[in-house]
Amino acid sequence: MTMTVAQPNAIDSPGYAAEVPCVRESVSLARAFISQVLAVWGMDDDVTGWGKIIVTELLANAVEHTETPVSRIHIERPSNGAVRIGVSDRSHDAPHLKTADLNAESGRGLSLVAAMSSQWGYDMHSWGKDTWAVVETPVGRER
Repeated sequence: MTMTVAQPNAIDSPGYAAEVPCVRESVSLARAFISQVLAVWGMDDDVTGWGKIIVTELLANAVEHTETPVSRIHIERPSNGAVRIGVSDRSHDAPHLKTADLNAESGRGLSLVAAMSSQWGYDMHSWGKDTWAVVETPVGRER
C-alpha cells in the first residue's frame, strides 16, 4: 500500500490517500488505512465503524465490477464532524443501488453505504470514476 498525504482541496479540507491493488485481499489494507486516519483525527467510534464498512463496500464494488489494477482510497475531513471516504477506479460504469433478493449472496453493498452515510455519489472523470460517501458524527459528539 502506498499512502500519501493529499493536498487540501478547494475548500481547504485535510485529507489522505492510499493506493492499493484492486483485489479482495486489499480490503483489509483499506480498512486499516481508514481506521488509522480516523484515529489521528480523533473521530467517534461510530464514524470509524461506518467508515470501515463503507470503504469495504466501495472497494469490493471496484474489485467485482471493474478491471482496475490499482484503486485509490481517499479520505477528507470537510468539517469537524464529517468525513468523505472515496474509492477511485478506471471504470466509466455508474454505480447504482440494487434491490437484492432475500436469498441473494450479494447486491446490498451500495444500500449499506446509503444507509450509513448522510450522502453518497460518484464523480465521473476522463480516467474513470470516484465513488464516495460522507459519514457524520452523531449530533452532540463532534470533536
